[in-house]
Order: sequence, then structure tokens, then C-alpha cells
Amino acid sequence: MNPAIAALASGLRVAALLAAGRAEAMTRIEQGMEGARRSFLAALLCLPLFALLRLLDWTLAGLPPRPGHALTLDLLGYAVGWAGFALLSRPLVAFLGRAPLWPRYITVWNWCNFAQYVLLTLGALPEVLGLPGIVQQTAALVAFGWAIWLEWHATRLALEIGAVPAALFTLLDLAIGVALAGLSDLLT
Repeated sequence: MNPAIAALASGLRVAALLAAGRAEAMTRIEQGMEGARRSFLAALLCLPLFALLRLLDWTLAGLPPRPGHALTLDLLGYAVGWAGFALLSRPLVAFLGRAPLWPRYITVWNWCNFAQYVLLTLGALPEVLGLPGIVQQTAALVAFGWAIWLEWHATRLALEIGAVPAALFTLLDLAIGVALAGLSDLLT
């Protein structure tokens, strides 16, 4: 089987297992730096979901004054955020004395992102369908909470660390995303 296809199939299985909270995901990931490199396929899979979520925002909130400019900034933020966290995580993982686990961590983190994008997209559906506000808010809150828990849980498993350090990694990832989204909005 083509290595990219095998990596994709393996990654999707890992994402599903992680979303279900199953630690078995750690035994299913592609190992080593080669597996980590191939796991960045998740960024390509998430791109349409990212674009869909942005379009849903614009549909509900109205188009920004310069949609092309805004989309370019959003896509740039997407790429910088994805690559930026991956690069920033490496010395942080080493600081914790877990450097040999970084390839496993980044592989899990990449596929965890795919599961998170699926969850957030599903959480937005009630709003798109025009369901009552309580259903929209509940779905969005559950999807967001699940996505945050998922990254925290995956971080604990992949790096074999405690709850607090895993929470700090998760908060750092969230902070980078919020900062980049805020910057994009500011520049739009």
C-alpha cells in the first residue's frame, strides 16, 4: 500500500479512537519521525473543514469588508498556527524531559486536530439548520468542550505526563489559535 494512503488510514483510525477516549490510539499511530512527518496530512484534511467553519461564520455574521483579504489572513493564520505550535512544542517537550516522545506526540496532536475539526463542524450544524438557540448553544458547547478535553487527553497519553502539564500544552495551543484569529480580525 502507498505510504501516504496507509498513513491516512492509520491517522483516521487514531482520530476516531482518540475522539472515543480510547488509549488504544497510542498503539495505532505511525511511529518515529517519518510517522510524524506523514501525520501532517491531517492539516490538509482539516483545511476544508476550517474553510467551511469560516464560511459558516460569515454566513451568520455577514461578510467582512474585504472577503478575499480576510480569507487570505485566515489561511495564513491556519498555516502559521499549525506549524507554529508543532515547532514550539518540540523544545517544550524536551524541557519536560520527554524529547524522545515528541514524534509520537506531534503525530497524535495532528490527528487529534482532525477529530477536533470534525467535532466543531458537527457542533455548528444546529446553527446552520436553524434549530432553537438552546440546541445551538448546547451543541457548540459540547463540541468545544469535547475538543478541548480530547487534546488534553491525547497530550497526556502521548507524552505520558500529568494533568496540569497536559492542560498547559492545551492552553498554549488554544492561546496561539485565539491570538492568530484576533490578529486576523484586527487586520481585516
